[in-house]
Amino acid sequence: MGNPQQRSIRVLHIVGGMNRGGVETWLMQVLRTIDRDKLQMDFLVHTLKPCPYDEEVRALGSQILPCPRPDRPWSYAHRFNQLLGQHGPYDIVHSHVHHYSGFILKLAYQAGVPVRIAHSHNDTSVLQARAGLVRRCYLMLMGLWIKHYATVKLACSMPAALALFGPAWKQDAQCQILYCGVDLSSFQAAGVKVSRQQLGIDAGALVVGHVGRFSEQKNHRFLITVAQEIILREPNTIFLLIGDGELRPAIEQQVIQAGLEKVFVFTGERPDVAQLMMHVINVFLLPSFHEGLPVAAIEAQAAGLPCILSSQITPEINIIKQPFVQQLSLSKSALVWAEAILKTRELKMSRSEMTKHVENSQFNIKHSVERLKITYESALSTINQQAQ
Repeated sequence: MGNPQQRSIRVLHIVGGMNRGGVETWLMQVLRTIDRDKLQMDFLVHTLKPCPYDEEVRALGSQILPCPRPDRPWSYAHRFNQLLGQHGPYDIVHSHVHHYSGFILKLAYQAGVPVRIAHSHNDTSVLQARAGLVRRCYLMLMGLWIKHYATVKLACSMPAALALFGPAWKQDAQCQILYCGVDLSSFQAAGVKVSRQQLGIDAGALVVGHVGRFSEQKNHRFLITVAQEIILREPNTIFLLIGDGELRPAIEQQVIQAGLEKVFVFTGERPDVAQLMMHVINVFLLPSFHEGLPVAAIEAQAAGLPCILSSQITPEINIIKQPFVQQLSLSKSALVWAEAILKTRELKMSRSEMTKHVENSQFNIKHSVERLKITYESALSTINQQAQ
């Protein structure tokens, strides 16, 4: 037990919902790892629907506080203040909802929360460049509010920092990179082994795996084009797509139109991604248009999988280095991608050796939890000193 004299630090995290996404999975791993006597985390979510992690969040002594309709700022602000009044006071509001964090941190400032954190988890620079006039005005206002109301600015990678905090982020003393580590216990423990047989996959097949939400960002359409090229060269290949999202029906339809339904397996969201990576998948594929720093690609390296990633993803992700992690331009043909995937069959490196690389890197959850704890304590200490 913690020292009864020392009050625990109370943190309110703001997320869309506790789904099995990269940010939420990282937050769950933080919640499982921290000393919960010293650091109490609650989650304000933008949905009334139950989410996959809700039950575990509550089992670990944290609260899920629904604050729906962020598209209605006045009613959202009223509900936000109500929740802070009922469940506060909080020492820290830690917002993970990109530009909308500007509005949230303004509300947190007005409510008297001393430490206010904007956390960037995505590189949205391409989308921002394409934004229309109304959207540009919104982004500008949110950017100004983040600048004014954030006491700490965190980003999961350098492109994510640039996207939310602008080109001067490196000169900003409030801004720092905090890599989202992964819990390696899942990759080191035996666990319940998932067999290919359970998924109807041939024992000798080459299995190309992808983990990610079905959204434009993840570029599933190009993945299907790459699959067509691979099947011509290696018919005994299966494409295992883990995740869910609004574009899943359209992608399933495209697979049928391409005549590939027999070689694609759609699993939906799964709690056993680590086991699938270790026992089913041979190579990990992520052709995203943009990412902050994809946790799934770190997990794939921890599982000892060769990774073929888009060059749009920050090279900070390369823990194992080439040839085990290769980044290809999306301007390259699907054939170039297909050949790179097929070539990974020649690679030899023990999985335990690759897991060790991740364990000794900044992407170990123990490292990011320690960094997060220091960030919280340091920010509160600064505020206390200023108040004296």
